[in-house]
Amino acid sequence: MNRLHSALACLLLAATPSLSHATSTEARAQRGAEVIRALNNGEAQPTLEAMRGEFPFLAEATEAYALGDVWSRPGLDNRTRQLAAVAVMAALGETAMMRVHAGYALNIGVSEDELKEAIYLITVPVGFPRAIAASQALAQLFQQRRAAAGG
Repeated sequence: MNRLHSALACLLLAATPSLSHATSTEARAQRGAEVIRALNNGEAQPTLEAMRGEFPFLAEATEAYALGDVWSRPGLDNRTRQLAAVAVMAALGETAMMRVHAGYALNIGVSEDELKEAIYLITVPVGFPRAIAASQALAQLFQQRRAAAGG
C-alpha cells in the first residue's frame, strides 16, 4: 500500500505545473507592469518599451520573469530592493542600468545620501574604478533631476 501511495504522490507531483507556470504569462507580465508603474511614477519604462520593437522576447521575459516573478516577491520592500539593485549594478560596472534603478529609488523616497552610501560600500569588494564610474553616473542623474525640478 505504501508503494501505491508513493506512486500516486509522484504522479500527482509530475502532473502539477511548476510554480513558474502556475500563472499565465499574461498574469506574470501584468504583475511586472504593476512593478514598473509603482517604481516609475505611474509611467512605462522607456528602455523596456524600446526593447519591445526590436527584441520582443527579451522585453516579455524581462516583464514577466524579472519583474513579474522576481521583483514582485514579498521578501524585500521596494527601498531595500532598489538599494541592492543599485549596489549590484554599480559593482558589475553596469552604470546605465544602475541609473535606471537609482531613478526608481529616488522616485520611491530613497535619498541621494543613501544612494551615495551604496556606492561607497562597493569600494570594498570591487574597488575604486567601478565606484568612481558609478559616482559619476549618479552625479549626472542627480544634476538632471535637480534641473528638471527647477532647483
